[in-house]
Amino acid sequence: MLQQDISKHIEALIFSSVQSISIQEINLALNSVLQEEYTETYILECIMMIEEKYKQDEFAIELVNLNNGYQFLTKKDFHETVNQLQLHRSKKKLSQAAMETLAIIAYRQPITKLEIEQIRGVNSDYSVQRLLEKELISMEGKAETPGRPILYRTSSLFMDYFGLNHLNQLPQLKDIAKDENAVGENIE
Repeated sequence: MLQQDISKHIEALIFSSVQSISIQEINLALNSVLQEEYTETYILECIMMIEEKYKQDEFAIELVNLNNGYQFLTKKDFHETVNQLQLHRSKKKLSQAAMETLAIIAYRQPITKLEIEQIRGVNSDYSVQRLLEKELISMEGKAETPGRPILYRTSSLFMDYFGLNHLNQLPQLKDIAKDENAVGENIE
């Protein structure tokens, strides 16, 4: 099959995927349907062809490498327009408590609910449940402590939603701490 035809299959796979799709997942799907094995290098060449195609001004979307995979996203010039639609549609936003819980999980993962509650100082049952429902976090297993509590971590959807490839791309706490939140004098 011609590389251009393979690229169309790959383009369809990326377009239809809700989350970023890896080269390995693309290869599995191609192999299942086309009954042919493709190298990662070949698939990457096809992806680069697709990427170049969508760099043209006539398209409002672009192909982006996210979370060790590929996904179609709106180009930055159209973010405000799409954001307006999302604002109108999003009736169930995350509460402040859920955002705090998500931040704690992101920075301290894997973490138990008890540890989250110790940091926040309040019960976090509802927040953890909402984050699980929205698939922003997932259960990783059980801690090796008495009672074997469930461990939570951020999910692939979290990585896609926040446009991250790696957790080390999260802002460092020292970068977002404000001096006005400090207690006492700053002596250097």
